[in-house]
Amino acid sequence: MSQQTKAAPVRAGRGRGHGQSDTAVHGAAEQRSARNRRQVGDLVVGGRPRVDLLPPEVLAARRAQRTVRRVWAGVVLVAAVVGIGIGAASMVAAGAHDDLTGAQSQTLSLLQQQAQYKDVRAAESGTALREAAQAVGGSTEISWKSYLGSVQESLPSGTRITGVTVDSASPFESYVQSDAPLQGRRIATLTIAAESPTLPSVPQWLDSLKGLTGFVDATANSVTLDESTGAYTVNMTIHVDDEAFDRKYDQDKGQ
Repeated sequence: MSQQTKAAPVRAGRGRGHGQSDTAVHGAAEQRSARNRRQVGDLVVGGRPRVDLLPPEVLAARRAQRTVRRVWAGVVLVAAVVGIGIGAASMVAAGAHDDLTGAQSQTLSLLQQQAQYKDVRAAESGTALREAAQAVGGSTEISWKSYLGSVQESLPSGTRITGVTVDSASPFESYVQSDAPLQGRRIATLTIAAESPTLPSVPQWLDSLKGLTGFVDATANSVTLDESTGAYTVNMTIHVDDEAFDRKYDQDKGQ
């Protein structure tokens, strides 16, 4: 009885020590679990472990290679753009060259066609030259036949012109003007002798001459009587201006 009574506290004492040990183990496990929970955010769960054992020089060389490849890619791109530009410029230049060649061919064809008519062109040039010479030579020409007919018509009935002296301008010299005052500019001077069966009225003669083309002025120089015939001879000077030119060679006349 005494032995069993003593043994009982021993078992009880073991039971308390075993419980304390289990509590300590459980607390340690919870602490480890908390630490694991705190560190799980920094870990890749289920990931493949990797370790980069290459030295930094190799990594730098790889980065340099990538940079070089990018630079060469840029060079190739620029070269392609330049090639396209050169090709386009070459096409434009080729088109311009073709246009120039076509224009030169057309010009050569026209020159060859003109060469076939060189005689006609020479004749036309000669004709133009002759017409210009006629225009210059005839610029001071007066149709004296018709002009003297007009003078004759202006004289009184029965009066006829018996003599004429003409002094007119030339294409190469200006006509000399008179120094006398109150005399108009003239390009020709007519000195006529007219015979009248009766004593003429000189003022009427002078008035009748004012209707002549290009008339400037007129002067009766003398009136004489031929006693053998009883006729009177009047010597008269008439001045005319450039309105008396016939202008038959004037190139602008027909326009």
